[in-house]
Amino acid sequence: MKKKPARMTFWEHLDELRHHLLLAVIALAVCTIGSLFVADKFINLLAIPVGGLEKLQSIEVTENIAVFMRVALLGGVIIAMPVILYQLLAFVLPGLKPKEKRWLYLVIFFGTLLFAVGVAFAYFVMLPASVKFLIDFLAVETKPRISNYINFVTDLLFWMGVAFQTPLIIFALAKFNLVSAKTLAKKWREGIVIIAILAAVITPTVDPVNMALLMVPLLGLYWLSVLLAYVARR
Repeated sequence: MKKKPARMTFWEHLDELRHHLLLAVIALAVCTIGSLFVADKFINLLAIPVGGLEKLQSIEVTENIAVFMRVALLGGVIIAMPVILYQLLAFVLPGLKPKEKRWLYLVIFFGTLLFAVGVAFAYFVMLPASVKFLIDFLAVETKPRISNYINFVTDLLFWMGVAFQTPLIIFALAKFNLVSAKTLAKKWREGIVIIAILAAVITPTVDPVNMALLMVPLLGLYWLSVLLAYVARR
């Protein structure tokens, strides 16, 4: 007679979660260390929308090293994203059926892809428009501090990458029967209001053009979420 697998206690589950979180942190640390060797190239890349590093200034002794480490950390997050997603989702892996495990691997792949698409959208579309608006707002010569500029850029890239994870979050909620495609489709007006609020929070400027630039892809992600919710419930 086949024995049933023993149930794990609460503390065993907690220890398992701690193990996966530790592996995610280790992956992030390793990728961040690797990013240190190319962080200067990343900084030059991030400075392109403002006209290059010569358009920025540093006025504190520790400012340059702080910027260097921040960019290395962002690079580490982007590179380690597949491992981080896997470790966060692997906690529930033992309780899934083989068919559900295949969905998990697809979630990891598309989660990484959507994060990269969000970062690319922020860099190529949002960032140039935002920087131009902010610097040209008044007829005053502006030379931003490098720390202020890099903080602004990295925050925008990171949160746009996170925002593009929305369809996968909805997919997971639909899998747990917490939301449905029918409900999301009926509540599209409320969805637009929430998207407008998110756009206002994420957008670094107050002009409606930049908000519209962000709302368009978020609306597309909303309807993609509806489709994925439908697929999940099937």
